[in-house]
Amino acid sequence: MNKPANKDGTVGKALEILDIVAGLGRPVRFTELLSLSPHPKATLYRFLQTLTNQGMLTYDEDRQSYSLGLRLVRMAHAAWESASLAPVAGSILDELANEVGETIHLAQMENGQVLFVDKRRNTALFETLAATGRVAPAHCTGVGKAILAFMSPERLERALKQQAFVTYTDASHSSRESLLAEFDDIRRDGVAFDREEHEQGIISIAAPVLLQNGKVVGSVSIATSTSRRSLEQLETFKPALLQATQLIGEAATVWQFPS
Repeated sequence: MNKPANKDGTVGKALEILDIVAGLGRPVRFTELLSLSPHPKATLYRFLQTLTNQGMLTYDEDRQSYSLGLRLVRMAHAAWESASLAPVAGSILDELANEVGETIHLAQMENGQVLFVDKRRNTALFETLAATGRVAPAHCTGVGKAILAFMSPERLERALKQQAFVTYTDASHSSRESLLAEFDDIRRDGVAFDREEHEQGIISIAAPVLLQNGKVVGSVSIATSTSRRSLEQLETFKPALLQATQLIGEAATVWQFPS
């Protein structure tokens, strides 16, 4: 079934098409785009032609498929450099990963979801769903809860309205009330835990990245599997994690990270 039409005019409709192509993560043919978009055939074709002419999409005549264009890639890279914590956090994440020997995630909040902007994987024994460029729910991830708990009341209210409270496992928060009840502990301890709330068998400890004015701009987590460590063992990494997030926050403040 097609989605409701975008109400943000021509630009919004064009961006919606780009989102579909980007979300699939592979070349896509016109017929598949037609089934996923709310636009009639002629309208969709016109948008695709315009996006291709502008370099936002590229069209492979042999495969008859569309993929993201180089102009869009250049714009995305520029946005990544100016609005992502990754450039200032890279060396700090390297040091943290080497110290703890576990998977490290750097995340930011976007439209109520967490966007993973960097990752360090120090073991091949397990893999998490989180990958650079991927999004995940905020209500059931360590990085998400660490950000939410330190938001201003206004930002938090907006973010909570964007949570679907899907229960991915038996441990997932299923309501606004149960999530809010955990925030006092997170604020007191300075860290949040993912207790197999998003992925069965995956746990993490996360801490917020705060600018010097106190605004939360992201979070860092140390993730592992329950076959490797317990939550109590993860908690021993808290001093190293807090030191890393403090250093990232200081670097982001000096860099004048967008706030």
